[in-house]
Amino acid sequence: MPASHAVPISSVRPNLSRHRPTGIDELDRVLGGGVVPGSVTLLAGEPGVGKSTLLLEVAHRWAQSGQRALYISGEESAGQIRLRADRIGCKGEQVYLAAESDVHAVLDHIETVQAALVIVDSVQTMSTSEADGVAGGVTQVRAVTAALTAAAKAHGFGLILVGHVTKEGSIAGPRSLEHLVDVVLHFEGDRNGGLRMVRGVKNRFGAADEVGCFLLHDKGIEGIADPSNLFLDQRSAPVPGTAITVTLDGKRPLIGEVQALLATPVSGSPRRAVSGIDHARAAMITAVLEKHARLTIAVNDIYLSTVGGMRLTDPSADLAVAIALASAYANLPLPTTAVMIGEVGLAGDLRPVSGMDRRLAEAERLGFNIALIPPGREEVPAGLRALRAPTIAAALEHMIDIADHRSSAPAKVCHLDTHH
Repeated sequence: MPASHAVPISSVRPNLSRHRPTGIDELDRVLGGGVVPGSVTLLAGEPGVGKSTLLLEVAHRWAQSGQRALYISGEESAGQIRLRADRIGCKGEQVYLAAESDVHAVLDHIETVQAALVIVDSVQTMSTSEADGVAGGVTQVRAVTAALTAAAKAHGFGLILVGHVTKEGSIAGPRSLEHLVDVVLHFEGDRNGGLRMVRGVKNRFGAADEVGCFLLHDKGIEGIADPSNLFLDQRSAPVPGTAITVTLDGKRPLIGEVQALLATPVSGSPRRAVSGIDHARAAMITAVLEKHARLTIAVNDIYLSTVGGMRLTDPSADLAVAIALASAYANLPLPTTAVMIGEVGLAGDLRPVSGMDRRLAEAERLGFNIALIPPGREEVPAGLRALRAPTIAAALEHMIDIADHRSSAPAKVCHLDTHH
């Protein structure tokens, strides 16, 4: 006999999840409003990317709201954590620290402190005598996660687990670890720069495609409500070989800048160096320009990059890549108030992309006044002049029309054969 009877869905009372804000708006944005009591969140990222700094800031902000936070580290001593806390200005009697690697001792601390938020850094360093293997192994990670999750559900505190990411980009330990938790966040960033991004991968209490932007610096980490300026090169005058686009990272529109440089090969085969853009897609766009716009650029060394360490994986950036290459080829600078949005097809056609309304609204909000886009039915904001192009050849004609001809450098406009 079943333990319970099946009932009509209309008679079931919904469980309304009440989020408690962490005090960090960008993180709350990804979480769907904050941490839900009794929920388990996994924050995964490469070692050294700033996970511990972010979560110590979370504990500090949480304590400032009058609630206790317990930070447990299996990697650092309490003294080491205190040094970092002093550096980022984390003070207060409501933040409790413990250095433990045995999950049973961790559960004792949880019982004693009675905190509303518990942070375990990291789940790979914890172990239990009730499972075989060493700390960080598949069996141990599953057993530790299950024990901590059961405690969170039973006592109603929010639990955040730190997970390390392997060189391949997957979470260290079993893949099924993601299925044991309610929320999975990926913490990404280039160690050589300060920009960090938190991406929602799974969220039982909100949207799973949100992105939060942060800036890591000597005194800690801070959220960036308007990150688009980080991905633009601040210059006083237009230069050839640059094009600006609006990408969608989850639901969030972000401004990105593509830079292209063409150079005469020193020897042998032409070189291709691409950073922040998919290498195969860049090669495809180069071939389309050769075939359908008759630009002889493949014989050159080609360098393509994005500004600010941004990764442009959205096909909507295709047109910006193509225009940047054509601008570099023609030595023709484009106005810094123009954006290019659209996917380039192998036949040389330009295809609409999703979320065009949001992309155009973001461009207008940031002061852009020209948008080079494929044909479509979306509504264009009043402050934008839409230039619609069905093909890459038509887009190059628009590029010539809007180019900044005030540049002192001679432009090879005559070499842009767009009529064939």
